[in-house]
Amino acid sequence: MGRGGMEMGQGLWWGQSCPWLYVPLGGGGGGTAGAPMAVFPAGPSHWKELKATCGGDKQSPVNIDRRCPVPLLSFAVMLSLESEPGTEHIAISGGGLPGRYRALQLHFHWGSPSTNGSEHTVDGQQLPMELHIVHINIKYRTLGEAKGHPSGLAVLGCFFQVGCKCMGWVLPNISHAGQAVDLASTFRLGTLLPHVAQLSRYYRYQGSLTTPDCSEAVIWTLFEEPVGISREQLQAFVSTVHFPASGAAPLKMTNNFRPPQPLHSRKVFSSRDATLWNKGTGSWWD
Repeated sequence: MGRGGMEMGQGLWWGQSCPWLYVPLGGGGGGTAGAPMAVFPAGPSHWKELKATCGGDKQSPVNIDRRCPVPLLSFAVMLSLESEPGTEHIAISGGGLPGRYRALQLHFHWGSPSTNGSEHTVDGQQLPMELHIVHINIKYRTLGEAKGHPSGLAVLGCFFQVGCKCMGWVLPNISHAGQAVDLASTFRLGTLLPHVAQLSRYYRYQGSLTTPDCSEAVIWTLFEEPVGISREQLQAFVSTVHFPASGAAPLKMTNNFRPPQPLHSRKVFSSRDATLWNKGTGSWWD
């Protein structure tokens, strides 16, 4: 984790909120998607004053309102993650995506001990944490080039819910800016995603990066099924990760999410298997 810039290994910091703890995926050819060029002490509501793109009509995150009519898509191929033989790259294709995308990095958004921290909401409901896996369209050579096209980037989003059925992963031993850990031999991306049988249930819309410069170049895919996380695992994010030292005492990293943005004229699509609305309970996971 770091401060400023557009290179892999750096992040964004503003006031008492930070947008992500991330793990780079694959080698070379990219940077931290959404990394900023300045510090923003006033918070997300003022980003558009520095970057006009942050005030555009296709901003992310958004609320997914399943009570509204949602056009259903019939996709021929279930969205899946696959490894490239003989390389370190992880790529996605199919599922209605307009091409093949290579993973750049993954990062998390979370709240505080008393506040949920997902960026996207469903029917107005916010969850404890959200994972983003950022991919670049393989036909573009650089992140800067990809950000100039509506389909240049693809982000997989996954919600986390506190429960008893938790995945077998732990937060890497990183708590301060500049620290790093090699996860190549111990980390499996599949442990951070819903069960493979649930990957065909997702929502799709055209949006943006959720940090400046807020480029509107992202095809978002949000899995409906949340991944289980224990209270102890969630607490590890809230209590052990800190902002870069700026004073005598380190400041814990909390509430690092951008609030939902207006949908405007955009449509949120759903896969055929996704749930539209539970009229019996009026809730998502009941």
